[in-house]
Amino acid sequence: MTAFKEDEAVRKIFVVRLSQEEREQLVALVKAGKASALKLVRARILLKADQQGRGPAWTDAEIADALEVSLKTVFNIRRKWVEHGLESALERKPQGAPLKPRKLDGKAEAKLVATCCGPPPKGRAKWTLRLLAAKLVELEAVDSISPETVRQALKKTRSNPG
Repeated sequence: MTAFKEDEAVRKIFVVRLSQEEREQLVALVKAGKASALKLVRARILLKADQQGRGPAWTDAEIADALEVSLKTVFNIRRKWVEHGLESALERKPQGAPLKPRKLDGKAEAKLVATCCGPPPKGRAKWTLRLLAAKLVELEAVDSISPETVRQALKKTRSNPG
């Protein structure tokens, strides 16, 4: 992993020039101190990076040292402000939807727990994850399911299959 080094040419690409309104909004946010720590640090980065006449125009290295963040963080906040605006620079990126839909919805999970708490099949002393997975398919709660998914669901509900 290579360390991020401040490059004067890169710094000039993402120059922060806050409007009077933006600057007042950030100062009010920092003074109130009621926002998340992440948002407050990002606001401070933008205030220190401001290149307008009333801004301190600190370098990325000075900002990173003063606010105890990495140079890459300062660079990224500058870039977000230039490319997407103030709100994007202050807020976290919203999380996307999961890649795969959940196999077990609430009803299927309830069937799993009920099955797990019931008596095991004949000839068995207790339920196994494979038996539970097969039973869920048999009950038509799901089309197919792996024993690992059954294990994770039971762990989440703190159930003990046996």
